[in-house]
Amino acid sequence: MVHDGGICTARLRLRPWRVSDAAFHRRLWEERDKQVPARRRISADGRPTQVDLEEWIRTYDSTPEPGLLVVDNKLTEAPMGYCGLVDNSVGHPDEPELAFEFLQECWGRGFATEASRAVVERAEHIGYRYLASTVREWNSASFNVLGKLGFEFAGEREPDSIHGDSLLLRLALR
Repeated sequence: MVHDGGICTARLRLRPWRVSDAAFHRRLWEERDKQVPARRRISADGRPTQVDLEEWIRTYDSTPEPGLLVVDNKLTEAPMGYCGLVDNSVGHPDEPELAFEFLQECWGRGFATEASRAVVERAEHIGYRYLASTVREWNSASFNVLGKLGFEFAGEREPDSIHGDSLLLRLALR
């Protein structure tokens, strides 16, 4: 269900970013696995700072629609993660990429699957024909989520001996 620029499910509300989400967003950065490339982790000099993330939120462009949305727990109204669509990193502009990330305390309870399913449904409604997702070979939790949604390995692999190969998965929409 679409609500106030966001999406609601049984347990979740997916909504646009607010500047007040910067501290939560930084916590996600802090929790990232050491295998994640350095450019996506907190640097030795503490970047991105909360102020950097506030600026990112102020200038965030939610293209491709609906963009990345903050995922709140409907009961507590606390942010748990984000989920949405981003530009496809492998160069298919008509095929946005599903992306999601949740606080570790929220793992293993189906929140990523529930949020991702809602975004896939929104993508179908918008009219996208395909979605993509790139996942590091070691990220079994993300593979589990994508598998439940029907994503399949597209046969494309970006080798990375330091951070683990990145695999491309695709989903054909109705």
